[in-house]
Amino acid sequence: MSTGAASPIREIIAYRELLWMLVWRDVRVRYKHSLLGAAWAILPPLATMAVFVLVFRGALRVGADVLTGSSRTPYPLFALAGLVPWMYFVAALNGSVGSLVANRPLLTKVQFPREVFPFAAVGAALLDFAVSGLAVAGLAAWYALSGEWSFQFHWSLALLPLVVLVQTTLLCGLALLLAMGHVFYRDVGFILRAVLPLMMFVTNVVYDWHGAGPRLRMLAQLNPMTPIIAAYRDCLLHGRAPDPATFGYAAAVSGLTLAAAWSWYHRREYEFAECA
Repeated sequence: MSTGAASPIREIIAYRELLWMLVWRDVRVRYKHSLLGAAWAILPPLATMAVFVLVFRGALRVGADVLTGSSRTPYPLFALAGLVPWMYFVAALNGSVGSLVANRPLLTKVQFPREVFPFAAVGAALLDFAVSGLAVAGLAAWYALSGEWSFQFHWSLALLPLVVLVQTTLLCGLALLLAMGHVFYRDVGFILRAVLPLMMFVTNVVYDWHGAGPRLRMLAQLNPMTPIIAAYRDCLLHGRAPDPATFGYAAAVSGLTLAAAWSWYHRREYEFAECA
């Protein structure tokens, strides 16, 4: 395989049909023999949103203005708009971490870009993310029609594809690192499953990070998912463009993560077949 800087990009383009086939394979396997099928992409964020509504608004009686940073945004809608991209993040990383090990027979027998496996896991999670976005749209429509929330079309909605692109770039970089790490050290998968639930609470998934304590706010600011989730809410709920400084930071971290991961991945890929 060529080691030129542009070679990996050319190979991915050349093998795009294989990548698409692997994405659909992952989706079909996930929902095979399922009665509800793709509805399972919508139900988990809705169920998780309901739990946080019961805990924060019911048991703890925390005001919506404290949780969302605004008295105008219903908390269930605010929480769901954070949970859907967060579950895309979790599904992509959980799916990619074992992708090379699970496809070991292909690694040893067929010549093609090895990054298609972690990228396929991200692609399958992206399709689920698109479906689960219908839950956000449905809940937003319900609140708008009931008069509890006022939705206005704003040019910032056109920036949503850019937000998705930045998050997907970050996920592709992390997917390469995790899949490669798991080949050499199986502990990576266990660590990931332990860390992801904790990460949700240092990310602005179910609360507004501006109202958090100083230490938690500092951790949230370093986490690139914090401005990414804030950007989704800005575009969808608040009718404004994402903050240029924080979203620019997330975009820079995402691009650097993918570039570094790709370089490291291709330096070590000759070892995958032996160690997987």
